[in-house]
Amino acid sequence: MRDVLRRMARAGHPPLHTLAPADARAAYEAGANVLEVPRAELARVEALAIPAHDGHPIPARLYAPSHEKLPVLLYFHGGGFTIGSVATHDVLCREISRLAGCIAVSVDYRLAPEHKFPVAVQDMQSAQEFIAQAAIQIGASTTPSGHTHMAVGGDSAGGTLAAVAAILARDAGIPLALQLLIYPGCTAHQDTPSHSQFGQGLVLETEHINYFFRQYIRKDQRDDWRFAPLNASDVDGVAPAWIGLAECDPLVDEGLLYADKLRAAGVPVDLEIYRGVTHEFIKMGRVIPEARQAHADMAAALARAFEVAF
Repeated sequence: MRDVLRRMARAGHPPLHTLAPADARAAYEAGANVLEVPRAELARVEALAIPAHDGHPIPARLYAPSHEKLPVLLYFHGGGFTIGSVATHDVLCREISRLAGCIAVSVDYRLAPEHKFPVAVQDMQSAQEFIAQAAIQIGASTTPSGHTHMAVGGDSAGGTLAAVAAILARDAGIPLALQLLIYPGCTAHQDTPSHSQFGQGLVLETEHINYFFRQYIRKDQRDDWRFAPLNASDVDGVAPAWIGLAECDPLVDEGLLYADKLRAAGVPVDLEIYRGVTHEFIKMGRVIPEARQAHADMAAALARAFEVAF
Protein backbone atom coordinates (compact mmCIF):
# COMPACT_ATOMS: atom_id res chain seq x y z
CA MET A 1 0.00 0.00 0.00
CA ARG A 2 2.87 2.36 0.81
CA ASP A 3 4.35 1.64 -2.61
CA VAL A 4 1.04 2.53 -4.29
CA LEU A 5 0.89 5.78 -2.34
CA ARG A 6 4.49 6.63 -3.30
CA ARG A 7 3.76 5.96 -6.97
CA MET A 8 0.63 8.11 -6.83
CA ALA A 9 2.64 10.95 -5.31
CA ARG A 10 5.43 10.58 -7.92
CA ALA A 11 2.90 10.70 -10.78
CA GLY A 12 2.19 14.29 -9.78
CA HIS A 13 -1.39 14.48 -11.06
CA PRO A 14 -3.38 17.46 -9.79
CA PRO A 15 -5.69 16.49 -6.93
CA LEU A 16 -9.24 15.82 -8.09
CA HIS A 17 -10.59 18.46 -5.72
CA THR A 18 -8.69 21.14 -7.67
CA LEU A 19 -10.41 20.26 -10.97
CA ALA A 20 -13.76 21.14 -12.47
CA PRO A 21 -16.17 18.19 -12.08
CA ALA A 22 -16.00 17.21 -15.76
CA ASP A 23 -12.18 17.21 -15.61
CA ALA A 24 -12.21 15.27 -12.33
CA ARG A 25 -14.40 12.62 -13.95
CA ALA A 26 -12.04 12.32 -16.90
CA ALA A 27 -8.97 12.09 -14.63
CA TYR A 28 -10.59 9.43 -12.44
CA GLU A 29 -11.64 7.40 -15.48
CA ALA A 30 -8.15 7.62 -16.99
CA GLY A 31 -6.64 5.99 -13.90
CA ALA A 32 -9.54 3.77 -12.86
CA ASN A 33 -8.30 0.44 -14.25
CA VAL A 34 -4.54 0.87 -13.86
CA LEU A 35 -4.26 -1.28 -10.72
CA GLU A 36 -7.21 -3.59 -11.35
CA VAL A 37 -7.07 -7.37 -11.72
CA PRO A 38 -7.18 -8.65 -15.33
CA ARG A 39 -10.49 -7.92 -17.04
CA ALA A 40 -12.67 -11.03 -16.97
CA GLU A 41 -14.31 -12.12 -20.22
CA LEU A 42 -17.92 -13.06 -19.53
CA ALA A 43 -20.66 -14.82 -21.49
CA ARG A 44 -22.98 -11.81 -21.28
CA VAL A 45 -22.13 -8.11 -21.21
CA GLU A 46 -25.16 -6.06 -22.27
CA ALA A 47 -26.30 -2.46 -22.14
CA LEU A 48 -29.58 -1.68 -20.39
CA ALA A 49 -31.70 1.46 -20.17
CA ILE A 50 -33.67 1.76 -16.94
CA PRO A 51 -36.57 4.24 -16.82
CA ALA A 52 -36.14 6.79 -14.02
CA HIS A 53 -38.92 8.41 -12.01
CA ASP A 54 -38.88 11.43 -14.33
CA GLY A 55 -38.69 9.45 -17.56
CA HIS A 56 -34.92 9.84 -17.98
CA PRO A 57 -33.32 6.61 -19.26
CA ILE A 58 -30.64 5.53 -16.77
CA PRO A 59 -27.81 3.67 -18.53
CA ALA A 60 -26.73 0.40 -16.93
CA ARG A 61 -24.54 -2.54 -17.86
CA LEU A 62 -25.40 -6.18 -17.22
CA TYR A 63 -22.69 -8.80 -16.64
CA ALA A 64 -23.21 -12.56 -16.37
CA PRO A 65 -20.82 -15.52 -16.44
CA SER A 66 -23.33 -17.72 -18.30
CA HIS A 67 -26.70 -17.66 -20.06
CA GLU A 68 -28.41 -19.49 -17.20
CA LYS A 69 -31.01 -17.84 -15.01
CA LEU A 70 -28.99 -16.40 -12.13
CA PRO A 71 -29.57 -14.12 -9.14
CA VAL A 72 -28.67 -10.44 -9.54
CA LEU A 73 -26.41 -8.00 -7.72
CA LEU A 74 -27.62 -4.44 -8.37
CA TYR A 75 -24.40 -2.38 -8.06
CA PHE A 76 -23.82 1.35 -7.48
CA HIS A 77 -20.34 2.75 -8.15
CA GLY A 78 -18.39 5.05 -5.86
CA GLY A 79 -17.08 8.55 -6.58
CA GLY A 80 -18.63 10.95 -4.10
CA PHE A 81 -21.81 11.27 -6.19
CA THR A 82 -19.69 13.45 -8.52
CA ILE A 83 -17.27 11.16 -10.40
CA GLY A 84 -17.23 7.46 -11.32
CA SER A 85 -19.29 5.51 -13.83
CA VAL A 86 -20.10 2.08 -15.16
CA ALA A 87 -16.80 2.31 -17.06
CA THR A 88 -14.67 3.04 -13.99
CA HIS A 89 -16.14 0.02 -12.17
CA ASP A 90 -16.27 -2.33 -15.16
CA VAL A 91 -13.44 -4.62 -14.05
CA LEU A 92 -14.72 -4.82 -10.46
CA CYS A 93 -18.27 -5.75 -11.53
CA ARG A 94 -16.93 -8.34 -13.98
CA GLU A 95 -14.86 -9.89 -11.19
CA ILE A 96 -17.74 -10.02 -8.71
CA SER A 97 -20.02 -11.56 -11.36
CA ARG A 98 -17.40 -14.16 -12.26
CA LEU A 99 -16.53 -15.14 -8.70
CA ALA A 100 -20.06 -15.10 -7.28
CA GLY A 101 -21.67 -16.78 -10.29
CA CYS A 102 -24.34 -14.09 -10.46
CA ILE A 103 -25.60 -11.40 -12.78
CA ALA A 104 -24.30 -7.94 -11.88
CA VAL A 105 -26.16 -4.84 -13.05
CA SER A 106 -24.04 -1.69 -12.70
CA VAL A 107 -26.03 1.56 -12.70
CA ASP A 108 -24.90 4.89 -14.20
CA TYR A 109 -27.01 7.04 -11.89
CA ARG A 110 -26.88 10.79 -12.54
CA LEU A 111 -24.04 12.77 -10.97
CA ALA A 112 -23.56 16.12 -9.24
CA PRO A 113 -23.29 19.05 -9.67
CA GLU A 114 -25.59 18.76 -12.70
CA HIS A 115 -27.91 16.55 -10.65
CA LYS A 116 -27.89 17.30 -6.95
CA PHE A 117 -29.33 15.36 -4.00
CA PRO A 118 -31.68 13.52 -4.06
CA VAL A 119 -31.46 12.67 -7.80
CA ALA A 120 -28.89 9.88 -7.23
CA VAL A 121 -31.18 8.37 -4.59
CA GLN A 122 -34.19 8.62 -6.90
CA ASP A 123 -32.25 6.98 -9.74
CA MET A 124 -31.17 4.21 -7.36
CA GLN A 125 -34.77 3.65 -6.27
CA SER A 126 -35.97 3.57 -9.88
CA ALA A 127 -33.27 1.02 -10.74
CA GLN A 128 -34.13 -1.15 -7.75
CA GLU A 129 -37.85 -1.13 -8.52
CA PHE A 130 -37.20 -1.89 -12.20
CA ILE A 131 -34.78 -4.77 -11.62
CA ALA A 132 -37.04 -6.25 -8.92
CA GLN A 133 -39.70 -6.81 -11.60
CA ALA A 134 -37.45 -7.43 -14.63
CA ALA A 135 -36.35 -11.04 -14.10
CA ILE A 136 -37.78 -12.29 -17.40
CA GLN A 137 -36.39 -9.30 -19.30
CA ILE A 138 -32.83 -9.74 -18.00
CA GLY A 139 -32.79 -13.54 -17.71
CA ALA A 140 -32.62 -13.68 -13.91
CA SER A 141 -33.91 -16.20 -11.40
CA THR A 142 -36.91 -15.28 -9.25
CA THR A 143 -38.03 -15.60 -5.65
CA PRO A 144 -41.19 -17.52 -4.71
CA SER A 145 -43.04 -14.17 -4.67
CA GLY A 146 -42.08 -13.52 -8.30
CA HIS A 147 -39.51 -10.80 -7.62
CA THR A 148 -36.03 -10.91 -9.11
CA HIS A 149 -33.71 -12.90 -6.86
CA MET A 150 -31.44 -9.99 -5.98
CA ALA A 151 -29.00 -8.21 -3.69
CA VAL A 152 -27.77 -4.61 -3.67
CA GLY A 153 -24.22 -3.39 -3.31
CA GLY A 154 -21.82 -0.53 -3.85
CA ASP A 155 -18.58 1.10 -2.79
CA SER A 156 -18.15 4.46 -1.01
CA ALA A 157 -20.96 6.75 -2.20
CA GLY A 158 -22.38 3.70 -3.95
CA GLY A 159 -22.29 1.92 -0.60
CA THR A 160 -24.36 4.76 0.81
CA LEU A 161 -26.88 4.26 -1.98
CA ALA A 162 -26.94 0.51 -1.37
CA ALA A 163 -27.59 1.00 2.36
CA VAL A 164 -30.45 3.38 1.54
CA ALA A 165 -31.70 0.93 -1.11
CA ALA A 166 -31.99 -1.80 1.53
CA ILE A 167 -34.20 0.42 3.71
CA LEU A 168 -36.36 1.46 0.76
CA ALA A 169 -36.64 -2.18 -0.38
CA ARG A 170 -37.93 -3.19 3.04
CA ASP A 171 -40.51 -0.40 2.90
CA ALA A 172 -41.59 -1.38 -0.63
CA GLY A 173 -41.81 -5.10 0.09
CA ILE A 174 -38.93 -5.94 -2.28
CA PRO A 175 -37.04 -8.98 -0.94
CA LEU A 176 -33.24 -8.66 -0.91
CA ALA A 177 -30.82 -11.48 -0.16
CA LEU A 178 -27.99 -9.15 0.94
CA GLN A 179 -26.74 -5.58 1.13
CA LEU A 180 -23.06 -5.54 0.16
CA LEU A 181 -21.51 -2.35 1.54
CA ILE A 182 -17.91 -1.51 0.67
CA TYR A 183 -16.59 1.34 2.86
CA PRO A 184 -19.95 3.14 2.73
CA GLY A 185 -20.45 6.77 3.71
CA CYS A 186 -22.94 6.81 6.57
CA THR A 187 -22.63 10.03 8.60
CA ALA A 188 -24.10 13.47 8.04
CA HIS A 189 -21.08 15.62 8.90
CA GLN A 190 -17.89 13.54 8.59
CA ASP A 191 -16.97 14.16 12.23
CA THR A 192 -15.78 10.74 13.42
CA PRO A 193 -12.18 10.34 14.69
CA SER A 194 -11.07 8.44 11.58
CA HIS A 195 -11.78 11.50 9.44
CA SER A 196 -9.05 13.32 11.38
CA GLN A 197 -6.73 10.32 11.68
CA PHE A 198 -6.78 9.26 8.02
CA GLY A 199 -7.83 12.47 6.25
CA GLN A 200 -4.46 13.30 4.66
CA GLY A 201 -2.19 11.40 2.27
CA LEU A 202 -4.18 8.15 2.09
CA VAL A 203 -5.99 8.36 -1.29
CA LEU A 204 -9.30 9.81 -0.03
CA GLU A 205 -8.51 13.11 1.69
CA THR A 206 -10.67 15.53 3.65
CA GLU A 207 -10.46 18.01 0.75
CA HIS A 208 -11.85 15.39 -1.65
CA ILE A 209 -14.79 14.63 0.62
CA ASN A 210 -15.60 18.32 1.09
CA TYR A 211 -15.34 18.90 -2.67
CA PHE A 212 -17.63 16.01 -3.59
CA PHE A 213 -20.27 16.91 -1.04
CA ARG A 214 -20.21 20.60 -2.00
CA GLN A 215 -21.14 19.48 -5.51
CA TYR A 216 -23.86 17.10 -4.34
CA ILE A 217 -25.77 18.39 -1.33
CA ARG A 218 -26.53 21.57 0.61
CA LYS A 219 -25.36 21.65 4.21
CA ASP A 220 -28.93 22.01 5.46
CA GLN A 221 -29.81 18.70 3.73
CA ARG A 222 -27.02 16.59 5.17
CA ASP A 223 -29.02 15.22 8.09
CA ASP A 224 -31.42 13.51 5.65
CA TRP A 225 -31.08 9.75 6.22
CA ARG A 226 -30.92 9.20 2.45
CA PHE A 227 -27.51 10.91 2.59
CA ALA A 228 -26.56 9.69 6.08
CA PRO A 229 -28.02 6.21 6.73
CA LEU A 230 -26.88 6.42 10.36
CA ASN A 231 -29.73 8.91 10.76
CA ALA A 232 -32.36 6.41 9.61
CA SER A 233 -34.98 6.14 12.34
CA ASP A 234 -35.53 2.41 11.85
CA VAL A 235 -33.44 -0.29 10.18
CA ASP A 236 -35.37 -3.25 11.62
CA GLY A 237 -35.99 -5.94 9.04
CA VAL A 238 -33.60 -4.73 6.35
CA ALA A 239 -31.59 -7.27 4.37
CA PRO A 240 -28.59 -8.99 6.00
CA ALA A 241 -25.36 -7.07 5.44
CA TRP A 242 -21.82 -7.82 4.37
CA ILE A 243 -19.68 -4.77 5.21
CA GLY A 244 -16.08 -4.48 4.02
CA LEU A 245 -13.96 -1.63 5.42
CA ALA A 246 -10.40 -0.37 4.87
CA GLU A 247 -8.46 0.16 8.10
CA CYS A 248 -6.74 3.39 6.95
CA ASP A 249 -9.79 5.19 5.62
CA PRO A 250 -11.59 8.32 6.81
CA LEU A 251 -14.85 6.36 6.44
CA VAL A 252 -13.89 3.37 8.61
CA ASP A 253 -15.52 4.64 11.82
CA GLU A 254 -18.88 5.36 10.23
CA GLY A 255 -18.86 1.91 8.63
CA LEU A 256 -18.35 0.41 12.07
CA LEU A 257 -21.11 2.58 13.50
CA TYR A 258 -23.51 1.48 10.78
CA ALA A 259 -22.64 -2.18 11.40
CA ASP A 260 -23.44 -1.60 15.08
CA LYS A 261 -26.74 0.11 14.18
CA LEU A 262 -27.79 -2.85 12.04
CA ARG A 263 -26.77 -5.40 14.66
CA ALA A 264 -28.66 -3.50 17.37
CA ALA A 265 -31.77 -3.85 15.18
CA GLY A 266 -31.26 -7.60 14.90
CA VAL A 267 -29.92 -7.54 11.33
CA PRO A 268 -27.28 -10.20 10.60
CA VAL A 269 -23.97 -8.48 9.80
CA ASP A 270 -20.76 -9.98 8.44
CA LEU A 271 -18.05 -7.34 9.00
CA GLU A 272 -14.56 -7.49 7.49
CA ILE A 273 -11.84 -4.90 8.14
CA TYR A 274 -8.93 -5.17 5.72
CA ARG A 275 -5.78 -4.16 7.55
CA GLY A 276 -3.21 -1.70 6.30
CA VAL A 277 -5.14 -0.57 3.23
CA THR A 278 -6.85 2.66 2.21
CA HIS A 279 -10.09 3.75 0.60
CA GLU A 280 -10.30 2.58 -3.03
CA PHE A 281 -8.18 -0.53 -2.32
CA ILE A 282 -10.95 -2.73 -3.74
CA LYS A 283 -9.89 -1.53 -7.22
CA MET A 284 -6.18 -2.30 -6.74
CA GLY A 285 -6.22 -6.09 -7.06
CA ARG A 286 -3.19 -6.21 -9.35
CA VAL A 287 -0.92 -5.02 -6.52
CA ILE A 288 -2.89 -5.30 -3.25
CA PRO A 289 -3.58 -8.90 -2.09
CA GLU A 290 -6.25 -7.63 0.31
CA ALA A 291 -8.29 -6.49 -2.70
CA ARG A 292 -8.29 -9.99 -4.17
CA GLN A 293 -9.21 -11.36 -0.75
CA ALA A 294 -12.09 -8.89 -0.52
CA HIS A 295 -13.31 -9.92 -3.98
CA ALA A 296 -13.36 -13.54 -2.82
CA ASP A 297 -15.06 -12.64 0.47
CA MET A 298 -17.77 -10.62 -1.31
CA ALA A 299 -18.40 -13.40 -3.80
CA ALA A 300 -18.67 -15.99 -1.03
CA ALA A 301 -21.08 -13.76 0.92
CA LEU A 302 -23.26 -13.28 -2.16
CA ALA A 303 -23.27 -16.99 -3.02
CA ARG A 304 -24.26 -17.90 0.56
CA ALA A 305 -26.95 -15.22 0.73
CA PHE A 306 -28.48 -16.17 -2.61
CA GLU A 307 -28.56 -19.84 -1.62
CA VAL A 308 -30.14 -19.11 1.79
CA ALA A 309 -32.66 -16.62 0.39
CA PHE A 310 -33.76 -18.98 -2.36
